[in-house]
Amino acid sequence: MKFSKLIIKRAAQTVIAGLCFMLFIAHTRAQKKDDAAKKVPIEILSAAVLQHVLTDSGEINKLIDSVVMKQGDNMMYCDSAYFDLAKNNVEAFGDVRIVQPGSEANSDYMRYVGNTKMAYMRGNVMLTDGKSHLWSEEVEYNTGTKIGTYAQGGTLQDSTTTLSSNAGTYDMNSKNARFTGEVYVTDPKYNIISDDLGYNTESKLVTFFAPSVVTSDSSVLRTSCGTYDSKNEIAHFTCRSSILNKEQYVEADKIDHNRKTGIGMATGNVIAIDTAQHSTLYCGRADFNEKKKTTLASIKPVLKQMNGKDSLFIRADTFFTAPIPMKGDTLQPVKKTVGKGKKKKEILVPAEDTTEADSSRPRYVIGYHHVLIFSDSMQGKCDSISYIQKDSVLKMMYDPVMWSRKSQITGDTILLYMDSSRLKRMYVPNNGLMVQQSGPEKAKIWDQVQGKTITGLFKNNALDSMVIEPEAQTIYYSKDDDGAYMGVNEASGDRMTILFKDEAMDKILFIKDTKQKLTPMDKANLPAMKLSRFKWREDERPKSLEELFK
Repeated sequence: MKFSKLIIKRAAQTVIAGLCFMLFIAHTRAQKKDDAAKKVPIEILSAAVLQHVLTDSGEINKLIDSVVMKQGDNMMYCDSAYFDLAKNNVEAFGDVRIVQPGSEANSDYMRYVGNTKMAYMRGNVMLTDGKSHLWSEEVEYNTGTKIGTYAQGGTLQDSTTTLSSNAGTYDMNSKNARFTGEVYVTDPKYNIISDDLGYNTESKLVTFFAPSVVTSDSSVLRTSCGTYDSKNEIAHFTCRSSILNKEQYVEADKIDHNRKTGIGMATGNVIAIDTAQHSTLYCGRADFNEKKKTTLASIKPVLKQMNGKDSLFIRADTFFTAPIPMKGDTLQPVKKTVGKGKKKKEILVPAEDTTEADSSRPRYVIGYHHVLIFSDSMQGKCDSISYIQKDSVLKMMYDPVMWSRKSQITGDTILLYMDSSRLKRMYVPNNGLMVQQSGPEKAKIWDQVQGKTITGLFKNNALDSMVIEPEAQTIYYSKDDDGAYMGVNEASGDRMTILFKDEAMDKILFIKDTKQKLTPMDKANLPAMKLSRFKWREDERPKSLEELFK
């Protein structure tokens, strides 16, 4: 009984193995049949002379004069050809053409592998989709995908643009091309030099994959990645890039720019240089308009104003710079119809200003909120500032305080008249106060001057003289020739002039209606020796340039 069961089991295993082998054979034959079905044979449609040549590898047809062949939808023309029927290959000579729906390829010579639909073309090769043309001496062309590839130099041309490179690929279906090695792009509106870029002949979109330079009549763009829509003239650079025009240079981690409107945005470690105004702007974001010559900087912006070796740095939450408005800049409002039916009415709206700003016009800068100012000779703090290039006036507004060497000046507003970054004159129109620390810090005594207005003159960026009027008052610690304190001098008058020496108060000249009082040091109430507006704000003073970039 056990022996019978064993025989039955082995017989079943044998049957199963045989079935599996038969299924494998059937699958293999089906696979070969499918592969053979994919291989479209090449047909000979015509030739003036047809010769059969017998070789070691088999029979080859030699076709001479007016040769026409076909593979699917592909028509092939040439002067003469060798056709290997068994391998489904063609070697074509003279005036070779491959004509497909919507495209054509021409050359002097072609080796065509029918089973892979690959054409290896040499000599005056030209591929075209009717609108764009690709030229090269050697091209590998896939007639199935309509992709042509060259590695010995080539040129692609569409209706407006010519592109040349050492190597490249063009897909006539998607219209996408990729160029590498000494890429040159020529267009009526721009030129490009690159090592690796993509181009779509239909959308005119340029894609950058390596360091590239885009030059136009008004600007130079540099980038290594991103896109340039040459049809709409829109740049979208996604890595460290720059834009240079006649008056401005902008560099950032990311740049978006519309050349038609002139509007652009730079983000990430932005550096914007105004060559006309000799200034540099550092920020996290800058929105600029090339036509209006305006820039709005945000995200920790710092403005650097230069004059030779002298530099003045200003930090604010936001900066805005633009040309100074000229007479006639304000446009009259225009009528616009809004609504429908009974609700239809006419309203006045501002007219759209489409004019470009004159680059030669002087500019102004406005800084909003939490302003800090730093240079080697002067520091400042206020809520807002404005700077006018025409007369080089820096206006500090809303609780301003400035420090010049040893002097601290406050008032409702402070006007600084500059020769670029060098101080020439200072004017405080209301509630002016000047304070200097006298003696060591631990002594807690200060020379003070206050009045309605203060006018100061600078020499080598240091206070040289000061006029206070009216309601001039002072508390001054007098010293003898050896520098020893003699007492506290309290004085008031309608007008007084202060002269400085070695950055400190040296002489006080009283002009009109003066009242004076000198109190010996040992009898003076030193903690009470303060004018009505006195406030020592040294702890708010920027101590280094690094504080502005924090």
